[in-house]
Amino acid sequence: MALIRFYKPALYRKDMDAVLQTMVDEKIGPGERKKEFLKAFSLFLGKDDGVALRSYPDAIMASLAAADVHEDDSVIISVLSPKIYLEVFRRLGVKAVIVDTDEYGIIDPEDAARHMEEAKAVLSFEPVCQMPQSYDQIRALGLPVIVDVSESLGSKFESDDGSFITAGSGGDIVITSFEEDGVISTGGGAAAVSSDPEYVERLKKYSSLLAPYTDLPDMNAALGIVQLSKIDTLLTRRFEIYRMYQQAQLKSDAKLFGSASPLFTANGFGFSVIVNTRPDDAIAFASKYSVSCRRTFTGSVGYRYQDKYDRFPHAIAAITRAVSFPLYPFLSKSDLESVQRVISHIS
Repeated sequence: MALIRFYKPALYRKDMDAVLQTMVDEKIGPGERKKEFLKAFSLFLGKDDGVALRSYPDAIMASLAAADVHEDDSVIISVLSPKIYLEVFRRLGVKAVIVDTDEYGIIDPEDAARHMEEAKAVLSFEPVCQMPQSYDQIRALGLPVIVDVSESLGSKFESDDGSFITAGSGGDIVITSFEEDGVISTGGGAAAVSSDPEYVERLKKYSSLLAPYTDLPDMNAALGIVQLSKIDTLLTRRFEIYRMYQQAQLKSDAKLFGSASPLFTANGFGFSVIVNTRPDDAIAFASKYSVSCRRTFTGSVGYRYQDKYDRFPHAIAAITRAVSFPLYPFLSKSDLESVQRVISHIS
């Protein structure tokens, strides 16, 4: 029996119709649909403007340039950040200051504070739906804050007054990728947005240097526009599945990766637990029931630091023992039951 697919983009026929219409209009390169998508995406994040680009590395580089980061400067990142950060830094001649996370996978502000004198900016990656309950501590460092919501887009925390703190809201600049596994997928591409006029101007100035070759094409943007139009429905369904999995996890010996607070609404990008057994054993167990299961942080900066418990005491358990399960709106009822069954029995 075939394994349940690990991820699947939430694409419907009408989404493809939007792409086909772009082709019929013979306007597939960067143009009006790119501008429309960028405007809608900025509004969704509560930001004013920015740039929509062809790749995730493009967005990282544009954001660093906007934050006035140059060759030989240092940038604080968490040990759970994606390895692509290091490649982008290498190409720019930028140094990475790698710090631990808090217990929820977000940059540990106390560890970051110990390095703030040597850093020019903070690039905060929010893994597997997670985000801080408050951005105050990271902003208190006094450095430009770039928040990467590629995996947290749409997550939110409810405040005491009933309002919501949304993923990325505390960033001077917010970036996200739109890859196939994203909550919003344009089949590739990324964006960097801000509400600070100076950062917006710098983002646009940087992207204009290579335009139109790094701009998001209209064909991709058309897909993004349709997905943004139904983002609330998609996020609701993803969160429903996340809650199902969370209830199953409570029956197991595994620990939830991230926040279990009732005030937290996860975007359902994925679902990860930290197992007590070897991750490979957990993956093999899931496979017996045709459920895909993967180590969560094999693509992280920290995967090379699995023996550095003294350096990254909070993140090391996630790096060494976290595994993830399929979570996307198109999972069938039987698939969901299979995944929940595995999660509830995993150790």
